[in-house]
Amino acid sequence: MTRWAPLSALAGFASGLRSRFGVFVRRRVPLTLEQRVVVRTQELQDLNDELEAFSYSVSHDLRAPLRHIDGFGELLTQRLGTGDALVTHYLDRIVDQTHQAEALIDNLLAFSRMGRVPLERHDVDVQKMVAEVVADLTDESNERDVKWSIEQLPHVDADPAMLRVVWRNLLDNALKYTQSRAPAEVQIGASHRDGQTSFFVRDNGVGFDVRFAGKLFGVFQRLHPKEEFAGSGIGLATVRRIVARHAGRTGGEGSVDHGATFWFSLPDATGGLACPSPS
Repeated sequence: MTRWAPLSALAGFASGLRSRFGVFVRRRVPLTLEQRVVVRTQELQDLNDELEAFSYSVSHDLRAPLRHIDGFGELLTQRLGTGDALVTHYLDRIVDQTHQAEALIDNLLAFSRMGRVPLERHDVDVQKMVAEVVADLTDESNERDVKWSIEQLPHVDADPAMLRVVWRNLLDNALKYTQSRAPAEVQIGASHRDGQTSFFVRDNGVGFDVRFAGKLFGVFQRLHPKEEFAGSGIGLATVRRIVARHAGRTGGEGSVDHGATFWFSLPDATGGLACPSPS
């Protein structure tokens, strides 16, 4: 039955892990270092494929029961009306939490897709792309007082759709964590060194405790309570995944109540060494 699909996916994933481990333990023929690297790389790739399939299966199969909960919650609200304020409050909470769960699943599916879809590299005018993303966010920001400072940004060799997701997440985060500032200040810039183009987004928002910087790009990792700042905890993880697929790097610095800077670097079309965080 459909409701057991996530458990079936979990069982299949666990079986795959046992199979991988068993093959590794039972191997008796001595291998050269190069052969071991090839075998281990293939095993890691297979494991990653299984993780992707598991994530997609669980997320997809959870949609149906959530839709049912949402639908019945709406029906109950209509049937019971507003006669009992407490009952109405409970039903509103059910529907609201269901919508949050649906949004979380949508984000998880998008995160999973970013690891599966093939890269389609093109010459990207980052200046134009960032201007378009800023315009979209400005329309959505309810006339907030935001001071944008955008330096000259170069072209890069990248997947345009994926790169737009990166900028959307980084700039949306900058707006989110500066919502208590008037004016909010967001600076966007770039530098080039050692075959790498690095971009940064700096804001004057609430910042974060540098001791927990290692959690910034993890899935479902949050450094602030969701009651203060909405979000699924997948945005920066998606940024890291996309940049990693372009053989780039990501990072972030900040301090509590003194803003934050997030950066990512992309190699030139001919490759190059990774560039450290821009100053």
